[in-house]
Amino acid sequence: MPKVERFPMPIPYGWFGVGYGAELKVGDVRPVHYFGRDLVLFRNESGEAGLLDAYCPHLGAHMGHGGQVEGDSLRCPFHHWAFRPDGFCSKIPYAKAFPPRAKREPLAKSYPVTESSGVIWAWYHPDDAAPMFDVIDYPEFTDPAFAEPVKREWRFASNPQEIAENGVDVAHFAYVHAMDAVPEGETDYDGVRRRSVARGHRTIDLPTGERKQLPYSVETVQNGAGQKFTRLSGLVELSLLVIATPVEADDVELRFCFTHPKVEPGSPQEKAIEAAIENTCGQKGVEGDIPIWHNKIHRARPYLCDGDGPILRFRRYFEQFYADGPDGSRLVEAAE
Repeated sequence: MPKVERFPMPIPYGWFGVGYGAELKVGDVRPVHYFGRDLVLFRNESGEAGLLDAYCPHLGAHMGHGGQVEGDSLRCPFHHWAFRPDGFCSKIPYAKAFPPRAKREPLAKSYPVTESSGVIWAWYHPDDAAPMFDVIDYPEFTDPAFAEPVKREWRFASNPQEIAENGVDVAHFAYVHAMDAVPEGETDYDGVRRRSVARGHRTIDLPTGERKQLPYSVETVQNGAGQKFTRLSGLVELSLLVIATPVEADDVELRFCFTHPKVEPGSPQEKAIEAAIENTCGQKGVEGDIPIWHNKIHRARPYLCDGDGPILRFRRYFEQFYADGPDGSRLVEAAE
């Protein structure tokens, strides 16, 4: 039997989270692997984060293993060539004259980096195109009036498109998460951004035994392939960053980062927030999806019915993040 190709799509381009800013201290050097590449993440003495290809352009040493921060640069452990976050060589300690090319252009491949919402975002494009859009900043994740973010992380065999498509697959909420199907609500597609708002009422059981209907809303903004923000309002007020970063084309790292306005420690509000976070992360949330994502294939021409939600419309939006351009016959065509 021929091997089934699980995913026909390559790694998408865009801004992807490669770490949390508070967890990368000045002087830290960290080997990481994203986008099918070995990389090195560091923070120089000026406080600037840098992401470079891991292997020194001089003689190939992995700068994430034994490399050290020196001033504004990362120093290779082999011959102590040093590179700034922009990839330019800043020092060759034993050279009497800098190589002419080192004066003209960066020698180490660098990746554009920005820090926003407490996250270190790196721009990836397979053709090394410059950033085509900006990261959206959500200030509550670093606002002292908001709680310290709660972070969860998973890694499994999937990709950012499969994860993002989950939000418009309304039928699965009843069968995977044992809840009523969630309507997409009002949705707006604007270039690289997709915004949706769903509003309704939910019935909850109070500790007193009373049942009460409460209004709720779920606002979502997808910004490119790697940044998604959700604000939940109702019984609790909760902000969530969903950060899906490709390790390989079929291997993804998924981070959830939650925050909320500060509440009294030990209060009913705090307990309700903790329950909402666990519900979002647990079997009735993303941990119910992960085993399916980990083992499923991508059906490029799925058989769909009227209760499935706007899956093809979402795929038309997402296919713009592949450098080879849209291929409608492959990614957004339903089977008849």
